[in-house]
Amino acid sequence: MLPVATTTIPRTLVDKLQHALRTGAAALDELAGADPRDERDRLLTLQVVHDLHVGDIDRVGDAVRWQHHPAVAALKTRLEHDVLAELDAMIEGDASDGDDDAVATMRAIAREDLVPRVYEWVADDATWDGLVDFLALEGGPDAGFDDLVAACQIGLRGEPKLELARNYWDEMGRGELDEIHTELHHDLCEAIDMPRVPRAALPTSALLRSSLGGILATNRVLQPEMVGALGLLELQAGPRCRQVVKAFDRLDAPAGAYPFYVEHRDVDPHHGKAWLDNAIAPLADDPRWAAGIVRGARWRSAANAVFFADMAQRFADAASAEPLVAAVAG
Repeated sequence: MLPVATTTIPRTLVDKLQHALRTGAAALDELAGADPRDERDRLLTLQVVHDLHVGDIDRVGDAVRWQHHPAVAALKTRLEHDVLAELDAMIEGDASDGDDDAVATMRAIAREDLVPRVYEWVADDATWDGLVDFLALEGGPDAGFDDLVAACQIGLRGEPKLELARNYWDEMGRGELDEIHTELHHDLCEAIDMPRVPRAALPTSALLRSSLGGILATNRVLQPEMVGALGLLELQAGPRCRQVVKAFDRLDAPAGAYPFYVEHRDVDPHHGKAWLDNAIAPLADDPRWAAGIVRGARWRSAANAVFFADMAQRFADAASAEPLVAAVAG
């Protein structure tokens, strides 16, 4: 008797979507009304959807033609609504006094948990292996920031557009290929033999943080929120990078480890001030922009809090954490 042919049936929504993107329109239509298994499945599915809009074009490949398929668009809207509802619940009850002064409120939000506890562990106590594993999950202070800034400045005018353009030019190494920030991060990864963590192996808290960037970059109506979220990143990155550089000094890191974090330690405080003064201040003259800017900063702050609490538990509070390389391989 011939063996019965078997077909693996995708069980998670992200698997169903990836299968449908390979198969075509009929399979995509079948996604109507499909629900994710859990929060993690929701976030992984959104990552695949966002890839169609802002992912590496060579990695996305032919699937990019389904970017605006009605089933994909409906799925995107539904899942993003759930994520933003979750973030809204996290910031519910945050004081709204002073939201009419978006610059002052942004400064106040940035001061909250400016240097999360896990960075104190990084600076003072992390072993070399623990530090490398943490940095692999942290992804640098601005993973994908260059593309986010490029999208954020679309349609702006005057000083806000010029400020975001200056910021983007710095991200691009001011025209020097080997100084582009993403290239500096690649150099860092090689210098310290940092593991490349597959998306499926990332903790859910990391997926939430990266999914927020995808949501903001692919919804024009959330452009004010994007200005606020990216501005908060610039305001907070410098002191956090300072802790990483301290760890490099303490652990005798190789020279190639330094440029990426030194650049952000030194430059991001200036970027944060300029973003406030030249982008947020003029845009926030419009109350609709002011409210959105503050909301976006609070969303980013909430997502950060979840991620860094997870990192503290995973690393700083762990008596002995399983090496990330072994965890990924398993």
